[in-house]
Amino acid sequence: TDLRPLDILSEVVPTSGLARGMRVFQVQGVRGFQLAASRPRALGFPASRLFIHCDRFPEEFSIIVTLRVLSVPAKRNEYVFTLMAEESPSVLVGLRYAPDKLHFLFWSQEHAGGWQTRVTFPNVSLSDNQWHTLVLAVSGQSFSLTVDCSLPKDVVVETPFPASLSVKRASFYLGNRRRRKGVFTGLLRQLVLLPGADATPRICTAMNFKVATLSVPAVLQDLPVKPASNEVLKYPYETDTKVTLGSRPPCTKQEKAQFWFNASRRGLYLCNGSAWISMLEVKQRLDYLEEYQNLVTNSETMGVEVFTIPKVGLFAATANRYTPPGSAIYKWTDGKFVPYQNIPTYQAQSWKYFTIGKKIFLAVANFEQNDRGQEFSVIYKWSRRKEKFITYQRITTHSARDWEAFVIEGEAFLAVVNHREGNNHNIDSVIYRWNPRTGLFETNQTIPTSGAYDWEFFTIGPYSFLAVANTFNGTSTKIYSHIYIWLSGSFQLFQSILTFGAADWEVFSIRDRVFLAVANSHSYDSGMPAPSNFYAINSSIYELNITAQMFVKFQDLLTYSALDWEFFSVGDDSFLVVANSFDGFTFSVNSIIYRWQGYEGFVAAHHLPTVGCRDWEAFHTVEGSYLLYSSAKEPLSKVLKLKTT
Repeated sequence: TDLRPLDILSEVVPTSGLARGMRVFQVQGVRGFQLAASRPRALGFPASRLFIHCDRFPEEFSIIVTLRVLSVPAKRNEYVFTLMAEESPSVLVGLRYAPDKLHFLFWSQEHAGGWQTRVTFPNVSLSDNQWHTLVLAVSGQSFSLTVDCSLPKDVVVETPFPASLSVKRASFYLGNRRRRKGVFTGLLRQLVLLPGADATPRICTAMNFKVATLSVPAVLQDLPVKPASNEVLKYPYETDTKVTLGSRPPCTKQEKAQFWFNASRRGLYLCNGSAWISMLEVKQRLDYLEEYQNLVTNSETMGVEVFTIPKVGLFAATANRYTPPGSAIYKWTDGKFVPYQNIPTYQAQSWKYFTIGKKIFLAVANFEQNDRGQEFSVIYKWSRRKEKFITYQRITTHSARDWEAFVIEGEAFLAVVNHREGNNHNIDSVIYRWNPRTGLFETNQTIPTSGAYDWEFFTIGPYSFLAVANTFNGTSTKIYSHIYIWLSGSFQLFQSILTFGAADWEVFSIRDRVFLAVANSHSYDSGMPAPSNFYAINSSIYELNITAQMFVKFQDLLTYSALDWEFFSVGDDSFLVVANSFDGFTFSVNSIIYRWQGYEGFVAAHHLPTVGCRDWEAFHTVEGSYLLYSSAKEPLSKVLKLKTT
């Protein structure tokens, strides 16, 4: 063999159209075959069409399958494919699915008296109406199954796969074993045999692991968003069509091929699986920004959180320095933020909005003790009856700077950044897990941090990550910040990156590329000569290198005591805005919007006058798109409106 992928699925599809018993469906923006049970033999072809020069099945190989499984009854088995000799009812090679199990079948004449061997992979749950890609690697007695590029499941059996399995007068059958019973009822998108190699490294390079592709029939491949001509589709397919009105809805693989009508701009958009493509409107481009609202705050604002409560409205929570009067929540009313609720806080640093099921929460990170000398950060819960946030749970923290909320494998977590305890900056920050039984957050894991400022959670494929911005270890700001990966029920160190008073991490994607930007605030080391300027320092953008399995530096940008990054998009353009807070002489410093310029990286596009800028938030309403910045040096935040052409 020359290790060429052998596309079993494509062999069943004639060049003139679809085989009888096959229909094409598009679900969640991805196409697949639905197979009929009435004509199982019509979904077969001689093995000699694949094995042209040799009539032996490979001794070592991988099978790659992309499928969408419907719920299967408890005692039912469904066949993904079989290889069967014409004169025998026995399965030479086959793959079948049962609820929460996957069975690989093979026939070995030399071993086990000519009986069929079954290799079972337990706890393989595919019946969730989602697309999944499986890679089954076979070598001798070793069998390995990888689902959606997660950790492989390995099985070793006594009977090895035969070294010389004849395929003379044998045929492949798609989704059946030459009988109506056990026909595959889901959707099948990819079925490839790769001789002589483990296909996992070739498959697990795409960003969407669930539909990773090695070889897919032409009928199932994506068509251009706009047809090149008025020709009739060669391969018609069935799908649900839906038109959404109102503000911009999400556009993911699940919404692919759905439409959105933007009434305010009279534009019709089509979701391509990652972004809304304009069908009837010229692309928007950012022209300039105008001052839209001066938001007077209770006191200087250390952070701001913009969020939407369904069926209630858009809100902004400001983390204000002084108590009284504490921090405030504002509601977007008639195109402006107006005061809505005051909450007692103690030198609040940040807010975090999150939901668990139907419950709505808002957590504040308090930096100082309350009037009774107690140091708590507080989780508030939205009361639908009072339409206010009310105290829900107090958690002991130590000069808390930030909260991060996230979900892993269906479980909710909340992580707090503890900055220091007294004069000791090298303390533990804590990750809490939601206990559904008690309805409270409970300590799950502690992670050592050094004067930390920020947590940033993100996912890449099936993997979950948590990055911490370490700022100061007691003697220096030149210290390592860390990225952790979730493995076996806890976060474990993945990568360490040297930072300089790191105050914020921001993760974002541009097409299939994943970036991580750090805001470096100042360079100080008690054991080194003082630099000419502690605060004029590069902040860095890192890009994920999938081959190296690590983030590598992509670009340095000169910043002035940077405290925050915020990523946003306008039309097809991507932007990063930095919160520059102090240049060593004054707090009146321009914060910069950088535009993504492809090969050039991020290039400065707009210079925004700010005073002690601490935080940026981008948000959208039916009236347009906005940026909100908070000032840590004056009781005034500003809303800027993005003007587009």
